[in-house]
Amino acid sequence: MTDSLISVESLWRTYGSSAGEVQALRDVSFTVQRGELVALVGRSGSGKTTLLNCIGGLDQPTSGTVTINGSVVTSMNEDQRTQLRRDELAFIFQTFGLVPMLSARENVGLPLRLTKVPVAQREERVAHLLDLVGLANHAEQRPSELSGGQQQRVAIARALANSPRLLIADEPTGQLDAETGATIMALLQSVVRSEGMTALISTHDQSLQEMADRSIRLSDGLLQQSAEF
Repeated sequence: MTDSLISVESLWRTYGSSAGEVQALRDVSFTVQRGELVALVGRSGSGKTTLLNCIGGLDQPTSGTVTINGSVVTSMNEDQRTQLRRDELAFIFQTFGLVPMLSARENVGLPLRLTKVPVAQREERVAHLLDLVGLANHAEQRPSELSGGQQQRVAIARALANSPRLLIADEPTGQLDAETGATIMALLQSVVRSEGMTALISTHDQSLQEMADRSIRLSDGLLQQSAEF
């Protein structure tokens, strides 16, 4: 088996038609190796979110292929993509997406409830993840009782609940101040290593990019460069 977890080949994504046509992605190709932490960089509107959505099966490209762990995502039907997202992938977004009425512990455990993990195993996993993100003492607090950085830590723990192979994060520090954002990026770097995952993280912050193994840059839907730090 190849060491590549992600393979993107000649990916195009076009919105609209004729005079109103917008090419969000234009012939994008690259690979991400297993265990890599890759920063996806570029200005707003460069195509970063579209690319992440196509890789994660949230959007269907106009043409081209995305392969994850040997499975061709772009050839899957919706049920197959849903299963892929549930079993293989994890997503983190700018908006934390926590359930307001649930505690931190309950939010982290939600994916495990959906996959019917036994209670004892679920509670053990949740406790481990809250400890991993530094929130063991905040397990019973609701999102409104947590800071923005703490809420993003809960979102990270929840994303890790089902032990995904691939973590996709779209500007995960976008709503945080610079110091908190750097702390969250360092945390992501740490958990990717400790959990043995691969990660593709979009960010516009140069200092955060330097924590990655390498960067992939997009500009107007075109791949500009891939560089190691």
